[in-house]
Amino acid sequence: MLTWVQATACGAGGGLIVEAVVTFGRLHAWQQARHTARSAGRRLPRLGKFIDPLADPLAALFRLALGGAAAWLLHDEITGVYAAVTVGASAPALLAQLGRATTAAEALQGEPGRQIGPPPDSASGAGSGGVVPGVAQGLPARKGRAS
Repeated sequence: MLTWVQATACGAGGGLIVEAVVTFGRLHAWQQARHTARSAGRRLPRLGKFIDPLADPLAALFRLALGGAAAWLLHDEITGVYAAVTVGASAPALLAQLGRATTAAEALQGEPGRQIGPPPDSASGAGSGGVVPGVAQGLPARKGRAS
């Protein structure tokens, strides 16, 4: 098991690796554009068309921070360096997925303003005391079904 410091550092490293791959892709696109322009006798494209000197380092810094933050959040679950680097490399997608996750309590409550179970005056006679959470919650009644 890694300490939170080790996991955070490895996660940040994973974020940095991904950003290095992204930067390599931009440099490779610039290289290809230069080769194409040179063979066609056109002006060579500037590096600034492929790498933004303000936005790209800022994005790299945030990817590094997200990688470290994701590994820190999950450090109790991470068992090795490779796992921490992987968490850091996948941090933006991982954190977005965690942000969309529904807790068990939220799932049982349903959408705000939506009642769980049958209405208290339903023909079942169960009333509000007989509602079993999680059973047919919020499902619309089918047409042709007796109430």
